[in-house]
Amino acid sequence: MTTITTLLVRQDDLAQTRLRQSPAAPVGAGDIRVRVDAFALTANNITYAAMGGMLQYWQFFPSGEDGWGIVPVWGFGTVVESAHEGLPVGERLYGYWPMATEVVLTPARVSAAGFADGAAHRAGLHPVYNQYLRAASDPFYQPDTEDLQALLRPLYITSWLIDDFLDDNQHFGATRMLLSSASSKTAWGTALELSRRTGLEVVGLTSASNQAFCERLGCYHRVVAYDALESLTPDTPSVYIDFAGSVALRQRVHAHVSGLRYSCAVGASHVHDLGGAGQLPGPRPVMFFAPAQVKKRNADWGAAGLNARLVASWQQLLGAVQAPPTPWVQVQHHRGPAATQALFDALRQGGGDPALGHMATLQG
Repeated sequence: MTTITTLLVRQDDLAQTRLRQSPAAPVGAGDIRVRVDAFALTANNITYAAMGGMLQYWQFFPSGEDGWGIVPVWGFGTVVESAHEGLPVGERLYGYWPMATEVVLTPARVSAAGFADGAAHRAGLHPVYNQYLRAASDPFYQPDTEDLQALLRPLYITSWLIDDFLDDNQHFGATRMLLSSASSKTAWGTALELSRRTGLEVVGLTSASNQAFCERLGCYHRVVAYDALESLTPDTPSVYIDFAGSVALRQRVHAHVSGLRYSCAVGASHVHDLGGAGQLPGPRPVMFFAPAQVKKRNADWGAAGLNARLVASWQQLLGAVQAPPTPWVQVQHHRGPAATQALFDALRQGGGDPALGHMATLQG
């Protein structure tokens, strides 16, 4: 019997990780076994882990061990064993995977576009994360941009939905958008969309070491180092879009920006400084949950209408991030269990070159 290698993360202490070898799960009637070929590891996955209990991320791929979880990742897999007549061996799939060498899925509602995982433990989880797309019919898919799709597609869709949500709410009457962790991919994706809106100033907040990188992107009207936050005009009507999750930074923003109209909590890239809202001046931070905006727009436009808008914007993004002479993203590959474990730990600690995008595989 073959074995599966899985990266486990301690749910209450993300610094604790270990590699587990376990027997491969059997493929039952209607199931498929998928080899997890490659996946992106970004600050977004650290957010999944940091908020795994609150937002049910630990439940997608239960570890079977108390206190230990499997962090979900976005990427590509290949069907290597099939007991489902509609999904042949060799089929290339894009979707939500465990950090493991393989996984057994139970396809439901199979179509030319893809399917949902019908496993019982995923029935109550948000359907956006349960969808698997067939690369051959995916309008986003291009074989030569698989890495960028794994790295940027889920982040950019979140970025696009944040921009859409804010526009849908007339930006809460604000004219200035403040984005923390401005060097993160979800933040600059959001900034790119916001910068196309008229009447808005898009301000990136970042560490001094990442300020030059953020300015080079060209999607921020202004970039301000965290240390210079208090140089911002306080009474300008503003929205704070918090990708950092830092308690200290949130307190400073709320205390200084008297014109704050809305505080949108998105990510947790600063995992060492997470916490609740506490007693803050101004509006109470509201967690942004991308699937809720997807549900709204599916109702407004239909799934096809939403997808057409996303594909068009995705093509624009690819043009921006790959433009010479300096692409926004340079891909690094990390192969094998030890390399993937080390990468997760490095991302958890923060820092690193914001221009790098990391693709990993647990395959040896």
